[in-house]
Amino acid sequence: MKTKILELIAILVALALTDTCRAGLNWEQTQIELHPAPGAATAVGSFKYKNTGDTVVHFKSITTSCGCTTAARKKDDVAAGETGEITATFKVGASTGVQQKTVRVETDDAATPVTILTLRAVIPQMLELRPSFVYWENSEPAKPKAIMVKAAKELHATSLKVSSSSNEFATSVSSAGQNEFKIEVQPRDTSHAVSAVLTVQPDNGGKPVYATARVVNPTISAQ
Repeated sequence: MKTKILELIAILVALALTDTCRAGLNWEQTQIELHPAPGAATAVGSFKYKNTGDTVVHFKSITTSCGCTTAARKKDDVAAGETGEITATFKVGASTGVQQKTVRVETDDAATPVTILTLRAVIPQMLELRPSFVYWENSEPAKPKAIMVKAAKELHATSLKVSSSSNEFATSVSSAGQNEFKIEVQPRDTSHAVSAVLTVQPDNGGKPVYATARVVNPTISAQ
């Protein structure tokens, strides 16, 4: 009986020693939420780690969930006790709202070969259009229709610049109150189908948003 107990203790000690000899990255956090400043081109998050094991950890690969996100590391091998970080950069572009991107990290750690890092960026809507689509039926009177624009106060916009992809539509902009504007869109002729993309941009060079103007045939349902 005593021999069996000693054998069991030896096995448990061996398992404990095996565990302590394993490599392992201990992540400070695997999810980060960012709130980039209005107009920021990128949102950057740093995922910090420490090798709490006794052997070197080797990064096999680091991949991102989309082309708008990149991930960088300063080293391929992390010695026992070393710290480091993976920097994830999301290119904001024309994105708004909540954007969630992931980074897949693969290492030679047998216990945790894959770790998923999550970058969550909350991008404010700088210009809100109501509606973003105006249309006229074929041969309807060519009267102007309005698009109301609400600008975020952080944008500090005093006016808007509006351009049309087609000279079939004329546009004008007026103030409609604090941080609000009114865009009037008017077709030159409603006797034939035509459409245009309207580019709406703050006067301070902020990111543009887009609306659509269209003259449609009566048999075509406006979407």
